[in-house]
Amino acid sequence: MDISVRTEQIINGILVTNRQLETLAAVAKTGSMTAAAKKLDISVPVVHRYIAAIEKAVGSKVTVSTPAGTKLNGEGRKILETYVTTELRCSDDNKFTVCCSPVTEDLMMSVLSSLRMTDVELVISDDEHNVRMMKENLADFAIIDDPLYLFDADEFDGIEIGYMGMVFVDNGPSFIRYRYGAQRVAFMFLDTMGRKYSIESETFSLPELLGSKKSYFVDEFLLLRKGIKMKSAIDPKVLKHAITAIYRKEDKTINKLVKALQARNIR
Repeated sequence: MDISVRTEQIINGILVTNRQLETLAAVAKTGSMTAAAKKLDISVPVVHRYIAAIEKAVGSKVTVSTPAGTKLNGEGRKILETYVTTELRCSDDNKFTVCCSPVTEDLMMSVLSSLRMTDVELVISDDEHNVRMMKENLADFAIIDDPLYLFDADEFDGIEIGYMGMVFVDNGPSFIRYRYGAQRVAFMFLDTMGRKYSIESETFSLPELLGSKKSYFVDEFLLLRKGIKMKSAIDPKVLKHAITAIYRKEDKTINKLVKALQARNIR
């Protein structure tokens, strides 16, 4: 008897089907509505209809068009993270799974490509979610941006693969908090300075963060990878922090990943 389980989501009381979620994931992976249609062997209008159905449930857009193609915005990423996690829980044949955040996403994809590790499940989420994936045995390897999260992952082996500084854009006491990177380290810095501030909002979206008129912190490495130059209110080295890989035990695959990441010389 062959039994399989597929996941669905209820968003704001509206059912979002597995096929619609699968389509969202395909758009995220291919960066194009047309490429997603080809990957799933459906027509482009059907892809648009599925994405529109998700947006109807959410009540807002879940994708954004860029010169490079179609990407998920913050809402889309949140839905995709939930979809990937629940699909992994339902799978009886999990692939080797790697977790990281958008801060190190390009780096991780580059390393996986250089090692020709094509049969890998890559999950992009925040440190809290990625540590939880490790604890629930849904991931084999994770890159943690914020070293404070390592206190929640002390049962795993870990090794530093590099260091990053943080850019501080100071537009006054009202802050918008980016969901990714060493945010807890950054705000602890404000606390030690005795700086009065309030976090007015939080975002998954880098463009929303950069386009806000509020103060914020963002990892310098992420900006450099995106080709963005930005003046910081402090030297980014003041908020320099370790980037750490965590895993259960060393093996050939883990060692290859760690060696390749360290060779990138993140400083």
